Amino acid sequence: MPPRGVKPGTKRARQYEHIKESQRERGASTGRAEEIAARTVNKERARSGQSRTRSRTSTKDISSGRRGGQRSGRRSAPRGRTRDQLYNEAQQMGIEGRSRMNKAQLQRAVDGRKRSRS
Repeated sequence: MPPRGVKPGTKRARQYEHIKESQRERGASTGRAEEIAARTVNKERARSGQSRTRSRTSTKDISSGRRGGQRSGRRSAPRGRTRDQLYNEAQQMGIEGRSRMNKAQLQRAVDGRKRSRS
């Protein structure tokens, strides 16, 4: 269900569903996927003047579409998939001990499993 103020069948409603499905395919939980989709749609609505209120960061910051994951993970860590994304991949691959692994360990385990399969 799109955020309040977004009518069904509009461009923003379709955008919300597209982002939500994309996040689900990447391994995010349903709740997290809905949160990301709603935040993105709300930000785009604010940027284009479709919402009543908007924050300075919504209007002055780089657009969500252009940013595309540039800020995933911590500042000091290399860019790329987040720990949660790596964990979900490891879960799908059946990698044991994943819950005790940190991001770097998950990265090595997932990449190692992918190389051994090809």
